[in-house]
Parts: sequence; structure tokens; C-alpha cells
Amino acid sequence: MQIRPEQLDAQLARGLRPLYTVHGDEALLTQEAADAIRAAARAAGFCERKVFTVGGAHFDWSAVLGAAQAMSLFAERQLIEIRIPSGKPGKDGAEALQAYSERLSDDVLTLVQLPRLDWQQAKSAWFGALDAAGVTVRVETLERKALPAWLAQRLARQGQRVQAGEAGQRTLAFFADCVEGNLLAAHQEMQKLALLHPAGELSFEQVEAAVLKVARYDVTQLAEAVWTGQVARTLRMVDGLQAEGESAVRVLWGLAEDLRSLARARAALDDGRPLPLALKEARAWGIKEKLFERVLPALPAHRLAELVVAASVCDGITKGLKHPAWPHADWAALRRLVLMVLQATAPQAPRSSLRLALQA
Repeated sequence: MQIRPEQLDAQLARGLRPLYTVHGDEALLTQEAADAIRAAARAAGFCERKVFTVGGAHFDWSAVLGAAQAMSLFAERQLIEIRIPSGKPGKDGAEALQAYSERLSDDVLTLVQLPRLDWQQAKSAWFGALDAAGVTVRVETLERKALPAWLAQRLARQGQRVQAGEAGQRTLAFFADCVEGNLLAAHQEMQKLALLHPAGELSFEQVEAAVLKVARYDVTQLAEAVWTGQVARTLRMVDGLQAEGESAVRVLWGLAEDLRSLARARAALDDGRPLPLALKEARAWGIKEKLFERVLPALPAHRLAELVVAASVCDGITKGLKHPAWPHADWAALRRLVLMVLQATAPQAPRSSLRLALQA
């Protein structure tokens, strides 16, 4: 049975299941889910705790299977935690987890912790056995558009709130910009607000003065911002990725791959294929399919060809090849390429501002 993190408390209140699996890549949310399960287990009398961390191909799974069958001398019930940081238990581990799921005892509560799983891992027999035998808590990455509401909910837990109306939305948007991609830091910043200010309403000035800029970004988030035409957020991410020491080559590769995929889809579209088939032939699936559906109809073939050439020039700059019309620094060249893409795909963006940025 799969549930969301916000459904876990209600499920635990209805009664404990013998097996819980928590998987996802949001460290704060996975930690909170695991802590809630541990607290419920202690309250129910599962006093002894054993932790097994799976690492390497030679992990001894017999110790895990044996621990689940052994009765404690000091406590009637025990909590067993199985942590698999790689998300890949291996052949022996897969067989052991399936066997383990078939031998669950009322005197043992098991917590399995996994990172975010890809589609192959989610369809595997071992994960299916875990899911069928207990409760699976799937922790999704919190999207940027959902972050202000999440922050407001967390502030409410500690008796604080922002102003009503547009002023409050501005405060939450500022807060979200500061902590995007870093929920652990967001949690710490909210704890700081609780220490600095009493329960009640928080002004923008109070939040601005207290909250540090601790946002973290990844290449996937950058692509989403680019293809949805979020100019300010995109430029903030480029600066953030550079400050974090991310490789310009890696960021460029993701953007260039997207441009090449769009060019292939555009060619298929111009050949008379319907949009869904054109995107499929260009190998645009999942979130990329939805993003490309937005921008592809407005991008003619010649414009995409120009952007692909620009990406090639930028690639040369990252490898030390200078171009007279482009900046010589890799991140400066990458920023220009991003601005060119935004100018072509962000119809609502202020074109004058983009042109000035391109000329800078």
C-alpha cells in the first residue's frame, strides 16, 4: 500500500503494520517519515532496535534474516531498520528481501529506507514484495510552485503566519526563493524565525532580515525553469549553480540535449506528424514531454537551428576554443546561451531586459 508523507500519521494512528518502506530524495521529509515510524514503534513497545546498512556486493543478508527470527532476551518486540543507500540490493539482496517479506512477525517491526527509485527499481520483484507486505511511503521532490504553501503550513505548525493577501504572498515567494531545493535549510530557517519572533504574524521585513539565502539547484530544475519561461528564476539558478561549483559542461550538456531533441521534434512536426508522435520520436518523455509541448509550436525550425549552433559555440568555449562574438569565460557563455533560449521561448518576458542582458 503506497501513501504520501502527509498520510502517514493517520495510518500510524489506525494501527502499525509489520513493514514500512520509505523512499525518496528529500532528506528532511524522509527523515521525518522515518522518525514518525520509530516514535510509533516505541510507543507500541518495540523497544529494541537493530540497524543494518547495506553496502557493497558482499553484505551478509543472513544476519538480517536471522535477526528477524531471533527473540530478544530483554524486550518482547524489536524494530529492525534496513538501510540501502544505493537503492540496489543486488541479486542476493533482492532474494533476501522477498524472503524477508514472506516471514514477517508480529513481534518485529521493519523499516526499510531507500533513496529515490527509478522506474526499473520501482517495478522490481523485491520492491513489489516490500510494498505488498506493508506500507510504502513515497516521498516526492517538492516542486517550486508548491513551496510557498509548504512554508506557510510549516510556519502554522509553530504558531506563525505571514500577512494576508498580496503582502503575505510576496513574503512566501521571497522565502521560497531563498531556500528552494534545500528543505533541511528551510526547516532550520523556520526554527530561527520561531526563536527570533513570538507566535503570530510575521512581516516581510522580519523574514527578510532573518532568512539566509541557502537555495540549492540542480540541472533538472534549471531545465524546468528555462522551458516554462521563468526568466528571473532561471538566471538565479545559473548564478546559484556556478556558486555551488557545478560544472558548466554538465549544465550545457543538458540544455544542448534539450535543444537537439526539440530540433528533431520540430523536423518531425514539419513532416506532418502530430505533436505527440513528434515528441515520441524525439525521445521526449515524462516531464520533458509536457515542457516541450508548450514551447515547440512557437519555435520554427530556423530558430531552433540557430540555438543548436549557439550551443555548439558555447560547447567549444567550455573546451577552450574562443569565439570573437562570445564571452571567453565558460559560465558567461552559458549565461548568454540561456538568455538566447529565453528570448526565443518566453513570450511574456520583457524583451528589452533580455536584450540588455545579452549585450552585457
